Amino acid sequence: CKTLIQPEPLELDTAWGLDHGSWSVLKHIYPDANVPVVQLSLDTQRSATAHYELAKLFKALRHKGVLIVGSGNMIHNLALVDFKNMHLDNYGYDWAIESNAKLHQWILEGNTDALLHYEKQGEALRLAIPTPDHYWPLLYILALKEKHEKIHFFNDSLLAGSLSMTSLMIKAS
Repeated sequence: CKTLIQPEPLELDTAWGLDHGSWSVLKHIYPDANVPVVQLSLDTQRSATAHYELAKLFKALRHKGVLIVGSGNMIHNLALVDFKNMHLDNYGYDWAIESNAKLHQWILEGNTDALLHYEKQGEALRLAIPTPDHYWPLLYILALKEKHEKIHFFNDSLLAGSLSMTSLMIKAS
């Protein structure tokens, strides 16, 4: 893995266990935990564009048959979660609904510029993505998409007003 992602300097660290962003997803896909996992820590000093460019280097892994999972949330504002309405299906604030629609549109159109500069796209997106750590994994997956492949959305709903657990998968046409 380390030699395929060049020229980036990568260091392997086995002292720290898996983050909840990894195990909370993988436990549903591989409940027996019988697959090797390499988790990438996100460098908060990098820009969204730098993360997207780094992610392109992971195509070498993808072409070798490695499953790459980007775990995060397109909309993730914990400060504004409506705990009283957690039970409602597909419930989102107006700004979350607007952001969700814009993100879907940009993903399907391949509008990388808008996705990389989300913080310049208005108040709704600033509320939807108050910090980028849950958003950047999406960029890693989108960077791996080939031109002939399609995006398939699933688990596509809003939760508690200010969260979206929307997932996407890249599929060959």
